[in-house]
Amino acid sequence: MRYLFKDSNKVFKEAKGKYLSLFLDCDGTLAPIVDTPDKAVIPRRTKDLIIALSRKNNCSVAVISGRSLADIKKKCGIRGIIYSGNHGFQISGPKLRFTRSLAASYKKILRGIKSILKQRLSGIKGVLIEDKGVCLALHFRLASRDSLPFINSVFRQATAFFTAENKIIVKAGKKVMEVAPADGWGKGKIVLWIMAKQRSALKEKKIMPVYIGDDLTDEDAFKALKGRGVTIFVGKPGSSGADYYLRGTREVARFLRLISGLK
Repeated sequence: MRYLFKDSNKVFKEAKGKYLSLFLDCDGTLAPIVDTPDKAVIPRRTKDLIIALSRKNNCSVAVISGRSLADIKKKCGIRGIIYSGNHGFQISGPKLRFTRSLAASYKKILRGIKSILKQRLSGIKGVLIEDKGVCLALHFRLASRDSLPFINSVFRQATAFFTAENKIIVKAGKKVMEVAPADGWGKGKIVLWIMAKQRSALKEKKIMPVYIGDDLTDEDAFKALKGRGVTIFVGKPGSSGADYYLRGTREVARFLRLISGLK
C-alpha cells in the first residue's frame, strides 16, 4: 500500500479522459470520527467539493455507508448523488432505487438480539445500541476499557448461535460491532451493481472506479475493485487491501479538490 500523494501523478494520468465513478464512505472518510454517530459532521468545504464533482459530466458520486439510508441522506444533505445505506442493502439516487428484501425470520432474530443486548447492557455506561432496520449496531466508543470484556462476551453470547447457523454475520468496525444478514451482500456487491448500471448507460465510455474508505467494512469493496480501479484506505497504513492510503479526512478533501480539476 503506497501513500497516494507520492504516486498521485500516476493516478491522475490513469484517470484522465475517463468517466470517474467515485465511491465514498462517510464516517472517518468524509466526516472525522467522533464519540457518537449523531455528532459526526461533514465539513462544508468537503460538501462543496462533492457537489462540484457531482455536477461534472465525467463523474458520478456515491456515498456508501453503514448508516441507514435515511440517516446518511440526512447527514450528507446533497442532492443528485447516489446514497447506499446499511452496507449496500439500501440504495437511492438518480434513476436508481434498490432495497434488498429481508426474510421475516431474520427480522425476528434481529429483534431477539436487540432485546438481549438492551437487557444485559443497560447498566453499562457508554454503550449505544442502534437499530438501523436492516442491521443492528452496538457502539462502545464511550465505554470504559474495563467494561469491554463484558460487552464483547454479551455480544458473542447473543449472536453465536445464529452466526454458527449462518443466519447472520457479524461485521466489526471501529468501536462498533454489527449484525447483518448472512447472504453475502455488502459494499463490494453494491459497488459492482452500481458500476454495471453505469456501464449500461454510458455504453462504450471507459469507467474508472475510485473507492475511498477507512473501516473494515470497506475491505469488501477494496477486494471487489482489485485491478479494476483505484482503492484508497484512510488512516495509518497496515493490513488493508487498498492500493493506496491517505492519512485522514483532510487529505481526502485535498484529493477530491485535485480530481475535481481533471478533464
